[in-house]
Amino acid sequence: MAQPPLKQLATICTSKPAPLPTFLFVVIICVLGFFTFHFSSLSSFSATSTPSNSVRFQQLLLSSASNYTVASYLRSLTLHPHLAGTEPSLETVQYVESHFRELGLETHSIQYDALLSYPKSASLSARLPNGSVVNIPLSEYVEGVVQPYHAYSPSGTAYGTAVFVNYGRDEDYRALAKIGVAVDGCIAVARKGEFPRGVVVAKAEANGAKGVLLYTEGDGFRQGFERGTVMRGIGDPLSPGWAAIDGAERLSLNDSEVLKRFPKIPSMPLSAEAAEIILSSLDSASVPPEWRDMKGKLGSAAVGPGGPTFINFTYQGERKVATIRNVIAVIKGLEEPDRFVLMGNHRDAWSFGAVDPNSGTAALLDIARRFALLRRLGWNPRRTILLCSWDAEEFGMIGSTEWVEQNIVNLGTKAVAYLNVDCAVQGPGFFSGATPQLDDLLHEVTAQVQDPDVKGATVYDTWTAKNGIGNIERLGALNSDFAAFVQHAGVPSVDVYYGRDFPVYHTAFDTYDWMANYGDPLFQRHVTVGSIWGLLALRLSDDLILPFSYVSYANQLQAYQDTLNDVLDGSVSLHTLSTSIQELKSAAQEIENEAKRLREQEIFSDVALFQKRALNDRLMLAERGFLDVDGLRGRPWFKHLVYGPPSDYESALVYFPSIADAVSESKKMNKREMEEVIQHEIWRVARAIRRAALALKGELS
Repeated sequence: MAQPPLKQLATICTSKPAPLPTFLFVVIICVLGFFTFHFSSLSSFSATSTPSNSVRFQQLLLSSASNYTVASYLRSLTLHPHLAGTEPSLETVQYVESHFRELGLETHSIQYDALLSYPKSASLSARLPNGSVVNIPLSEYVEGVVQPYHAYSPSGTAYGTAVFVNYGRDEDYRALAKIGVAVDGCIAVARKGEFPRGVVVAKAEANGAKGVLLYTEGDGFRQGFERGTVMRGIGDPLSPGWAAIDGAERLSLNDSEVLKRFPKIPSMPLSAEAAEIILSSLDSASVPPEWRDMKGKLGSAAVGPGGPTFINFTYQGERKVATIRNVIAVIKGLEEPDRFVLMGNHRDAWSFGAVDPNSGTAALLDIARRFALLRRLGWNPRRTILLCSWDAEEFGMIGSTEWVEQNIVNLGTKAVAYLNVDCAVQGPGFFSGATPQLDDLLHEVTAQVQDPDVKGATVYDTWTAKNGIGNIERLGALNSDFAAFVQHAGVPSVDVYYGRDFPVYHTAFDTYDWMANYGDPLFQRHVTVGSIWGLLALRLSDDLILPFSYVSYANQLQAYQDTLNDVLDGSVSLHTLSTSIQELKSAAQEIENEAKRLREQEIFSDVALFQKRALNDRLMLAERGFLDVDGLRGRPWFKHLVYGPPSDYESALVYFPSIADAVSESKKMNKREMEEVIQHEIWRVARAIRRAALALKGELS
């Protein structure tokens, strides 16, 4: 016998909650009573994917949100640290897997054996100019949390004078050279900026430094050490391009392809408090003018090594193959089960992970609860939805990358979109990233969701208040699990979150208490991210015609071309690039007109449905056109020629990575060689854009 709707909600809302004070149970009972009227009209819902039913289920998804359940999930997820590949991480695997199963979702886990990195011991001391020696503590004194370290740093001892190198950019080393400060043979002390840790270490290594100490600035939680990886690239380094499944081929640890992924000099994180001990002791005659914002923050903030202060640090670690586990829950599509909408969040954390990543994990678990409610009330998605809980993201997006490599053929032919949430909530303010064909959908969905911090406004209202259009970032960076989907598989993707630059990032203080006191005390931002995430999935899984706009993509590419023209200053012809973008614009407008006609049809015959599916396939596959079989020069794993990480992080171009690389490399060439190498990459990008245009047209030449 079917449960009445209210009882169903009560069952799902209380699925595995952590123990809570009595007053919170009173709150949830009130919430249940508030929702009663929403369910009284739902008995007639059917599984048919009609526009009216789709809207009703979207409304139900929003009305079934519960900050209580999100908070309880987060508390359970953060009871102990759960670093990937360790025994405690198995408990979070089991928690997520059992949650999905108890909601009646088809669930499985996949294991990979990947090379991870763990610390064994570390020490740091400074001999100050007055001759005294200070032993600098390298711990936050929080039980169970792994000691501060940089994953994949080589073991070793480094001794030398301390040199403050600012953010560790090329321009910073040039500034040091101008005032006569040499870094060769020294210990580089850097503050964290926009560069990845591995890039900071690589540039220090290239300038002759013996080791790197990297700290994060901040007024609060100055005792925190920001852990992180310094490996180049993403995925298991022993199985580049193929999945690290049981019995798979493994490269040797001494293979040249493996060794080039790791730095050759040791590094470690410092807290701001520890860095102050070193920086306040430095005494140099001058500081580059552009660094003077440091003054008053960390002692004199002099450069050194005029003092000098000598640094002695030792790091011992181990790299070993460990088992990691992804957990996947499947909601089978009713009409198109072979088309996949993927929702993903990583589960592993450097410490307790309340923000990074388990604010997102809690939102994923609550989305599963909401989807289970919809299913009990008659909803089935048109297309299959996968809820993906990734492992070992913190080591370099390893869990998601191995899964993409394992499923590359099916993803290439069947994946509609990937929807990523990493740190769901870091603080106030909505942020998003996307491939451009999903811009319009993001605007539409955020206009349906109430802003958690501004009464009477939607997320779209506050997000676009400054300039009238939401600032959507692009997905060319290597900072979350969308990377493999976009840059290797060419799957349209979205990344959404609240807040940025939170002070306890990757430290032992990323706890439930921090979230409850500072990040999101009422857990309403969690609910908002979950609602946006869930609505995106509903639209992409249920809309008869996929809500993609390649007109937005073509307009974005045109803007990129305009900027590229300014960078190159007319030295190289962009004619072929311009022509290809115009072809994409034309194809995008044609398919948009075709989609409009099909949406207006009231015919649901087999022929009409086939026409819609064929059009959807063209929309879905066009993103794959931007992939190039040869990939980026010297980095063939990265296939996407519009979005990907540049080899030069100081490049003025944050798109067209192959062109950006060519521009950077051409600085060492003569004029003829420069023009040839840049022009070749422009041709490659133009061909990729034409491939996307042909995919939209759906016709053979």
